[in-house]
Amino acid sequence: MTTSPDNSPEGDFAGLALRGELTATLRELGYEAPTPIQAEAIPHMLAGRDLLGQAATGTGKTAAFALPLLNRLPEGQRGRTPTALVLVPTRELCMQVSSALHRYGRAFDVRTLPIYGGQPIGRQISELKRGVDVVVATPGRALDHLRRGTLNLDDVATVVLDEADEMLDMGFAEDLEEILGEAPAQRQTVLFSATMPKRIQAIAGAHLNDPVRIEIAREVTTEGEEPRIRQAAYIVSRAHKVAALGRILDIESPTAALVFCRTRDEVDQLTETLNGRGYRAEGLHGGMDQPQRDRVMGRLRSGNAELLVATDVAARGLDVEHLSHVVNFDVPSAPESYVHRIGRVGRGGREGVAITIAEPREQRLLKTIERALKQKIQVAKIPTSTELRAKRLELTRAALYEVCLDDDLDAYRVVFDSLTDDFDVVQVGLAAIKLAHKNSMPEAEGEDIPQPEVSSRRDRPQGRTTKDRADRKPRRERGAPGGADGRAAGRPGPRRGSKGVERVFVSAGRDAGVRPQDLVGAIANETGLSGRDIGSIQVSDRFAIVEVPSGAAREVITALNRTRLKGNRVKARRDKF
Repeated sequence: MTTSPDNSPEGDFAGLALRGELTATLRELGYEAPTPIQAEAIPHMLAGRDLLGQAATGTGKTAAFALPLLNRLPEGQRGRTPTALVLVPTRELCMQVSSALHRYGRAFDVRTLPIYGGQPIGRQISELKRGVDVVVATPGRALDHLRRGTLNLDDVATVVLDEADEMLDMGFAEDLEEILGEAPAQRQTVLFSATMPKRIQAIAGAHLNDPVRIEIAREVTTEGEEPRIRQAAYIVSRAHKVAALGRILDIESPTAALVFCRTRDEVDQLTETLNGRGYRAEGLHGGMDQPQRDRVMGRLRSGNAELLVATDVAARGLDVEHLSHVVNFDVPSAPESYVHRIGRVGRGGREGVAITIAEPREQRLLKTIERALKQKIQVAKIPTSTELRAKRLELTRAALYEVCLDDDLDAYRVVFDSLTDDFDVVQVGLAAIKLAHKNSMPEAEGEDIPQPEVSSRRDRPQGRTTKDRADRKPRRERGAPGGADGRAAGRPGPRRGSKGVERVFVSAGRDAGVRPQDLVGAIANETGLSGRDIGSIQVSDRFAIVEVPSGAAREVITALNRTRLKGNRVKARRDKF
């Protein structure tokens, strides 16, 4: 399918009154159709009007302002100072916008300069002295150049604030005010935002002159039609979130997925945990320097990593073409954050999946997001171990089907003929499938993950009666199943999620021969705790999680760090999950 700038569907740019060089370049690039935001915004920008535009990420906002900026460039010799300034929240978006301007404006030999933190400022100063037409900048670095006197805004005719709500969320409000104060009073100001909170409206009221307001409604799915972004939520207790995430990823089989966490510590912990479970995960957060960020993004874009675990701030502005899934490891506290997160997929007409893993107490936040988006988020059941095994067998079948289409199989005929002398052909085939399956797929987890009750606040009684409370027996009395370590459910000790309990991460698991009883023995022998004081123990291939009374956590960590498990030194620390 022929696409338009930012991968929009096929159509016609002829009616937008762009210069011939621009339309010719768009045709050469195979772009023919304006998206709704482009069709609405470009004529007003060409007329010099201030503009306040609201549209979701991935709808073509970049071309909506880039094409008019290029259209207004003077013909012939141009001066050294820029005529347009585009402010963006992140380095990644800065590079993307600069690249788009360069691509669309190649017929004009447009001089575009991205300026952002993490790049040597001396190189940027040299380029500014040489002469620039359009500056694309993050607010902090733009302000740095203004204070140094190396960025001159005297000739700027248009200022664009792209992803303005994200810039405010990142704390750039004062920087934006100072930058806009340095720009000429008689200018065109354009503001684009995926959401329109009161802070954005306040900036628009202060700095935009009688703006045209454009709002592109979110995609509405007709009955019976699949949405472009499939949204689903899984309700799971905090203790089982990581296991649930792994099972969901196995079932979904994403090409590449972006997993959102709230904090840097959670990013580091979850990345380590996922890698320990056999996934190729990379972490990304604000505590990393630019070379580290570049390496992480390089591995994701090259396919060497399949999961990117990131905070909201670090992931802003990211555009990975083969990204198929976004996962909220927690429910965002604000609908605006949810909009930005899921906007990483389903861009430019591509399909995507947005998954949210919610604790039972977070169901209220899900309802708030649904009301704000006016969309229903399907609450799905966590895949069972049976479903996971079936999925893995299907993947094995598909892989073998592809191999069967290969003509180059004769080299293996001698093995097949030798085996069929002793075994039935069907038996040989089944053995080959079993071997291929075990070599390519880890064994499915044996136990199903508990599914908490999905409740609605509207359906919940306003108060509980004495009988209600009496009927709520403790977990052990209800005969709840034991944990993944196979211990009896009735064993005394801290219950998961109860007050005064901390989880301790231990850097050794089944691969090192560690069993639950080894951990109980080590803790009981080296601390003042008895076996009855120790709660749930989860032993995975490469690590283990132990629940202990919070007052004893420091003692347990110190003891485990100075002892050996199965002859190996281990590292213990507080677990964040």
